[in-house]
Amino acid sequence: MLRPIVRISVVSVALSLAVMIIAVAVLTGFKEQITQKVTGFLAHVQIVSYESNTSYETAPVSRQQSFLPQVQQLKGVAHIQAFALKPGIITTGSNMQGVVLKGVDQDFDWTFFSENMVSGGAFTVTDSATTNKVAISQALARLLKLKQGESFDMLFVQDPPRVRRFSIAAVYDTKFGEFDKLYVLCDIKHVQRLNGWRSGQITGFEVYVSSFDKLDETYLQVEDIAGYKLLPDGTRLFVESVKQRYAQIFDWLALQDLNAWIILALMLAVAGFNMISTLLITLLEQSRMIGLLKSLGMQNVSLQKIFIYQSGFIAGKGLLWGNVIGVGLCLLQQRFGVVSLNPETYYLSQVPVGLQLWHVLALNAGAMAAIIAMLALPSMLVSRISPSTTLRFA
Repeated sequence: MLRPIVRISVVSVALSLAVMIIAVAVLTGFKEQITQKVTGFLAHVQIVSYESNTSYETAPVSRQQSFLPQVQQLKGVAHIQAFALKPGIITTGSNMQGVVLKGVDQDFDWTFFSENMVSGGAFTVTDSATTNKVAISQALARLLKLKQGESFDMLFVQDPPRVRRFSIAAVYDTKFGEFDKLYVLCDIKHVQRLNGWRSGQITGFEVYVSSFDKLDETYLQVEDIAGYKLLPDGTRLFVESVKQRYAQIFDWLALQDLNAWIILALMLAVAGFNMISTLLITLLEQSRMIGLLKSLGMQNVSLQKIFIYQSGFIAGKGLLWGNVIGVGLCLLQQRFGVVSLNPETYYLSQVPVGLQLWHVLALNAGAMAAIIAMLALPSMLVSRISPSTTLRFA
């Protein structure tokens, strides 16, 4: 009778751990992917003029800043680059689309966009000449019926209105629709001329950190160095982290942690209750043996340990198979992308997997500890079994 019960318990523990591993890996991957997309467009920290507004019509700051070497030397800072913004309207015959022209310079890090490039490649920015090449998203290209190598006109509503013609050098696709349809990358000198700025004036600086987990700490250090200080030219700088600028996105990601904890608690409860049931059935089945061992002088504590160890062995077998199933499915999804998603809804084309060794080890250790703790109370029923009663009916 015990054999099928033990098998059910092993399967229960295995499936519970597999679900926990998959849930944590998917949540980790999802948060990493969304964070990477947001910071790819906006960096981790931005240093801009305090007078800049939210309409993308920004106030200029000088590119030559005395605090830059100090910021660059911070332990958590990986890269600093200049940028400039200018809103405009792309016109292609009957199609029109409002976008933001983002001017980039020689120090621009193309890594994020190169990883998401569909066609073409990064254009080169030089001091000697201004290039008309730009990089647009695949979403914009489809919307405006454009492709790499073609040209388009862009209208800038100002006094007087201006028009610029650009050539598409690259098409990228991050599948983050909110930003894909917004940003067009160009030579920073175009934005400077359209805004009437000098060559040394920019919208601000983008700061990339080496570890997102330490973003808050690094942001405070950068703010202490550059924030809210009046510069010699009268400019006052404002330092903002990506978490502050898009708090709704990161609050939404943080909310996913609650969902993960709920899944973990439910799966532990399922595994624990199955193990408790197995232990209780085992105690009933072995009541005669318990009575005999007690009559020979064995203490209740020793008997409890025997049954807890036995249950721990069953749970360990379930955990082993749970690792095989959970890690195996994660690696399968990571390698082949079996389960796909709607990019317009989830900003991703397939279920992301962020499988980390320490997560797997922590889940195994936590599951085993929780199961053993849950078995401690029912194992005390050993003390209620009377040797005289069990042996009388043997």
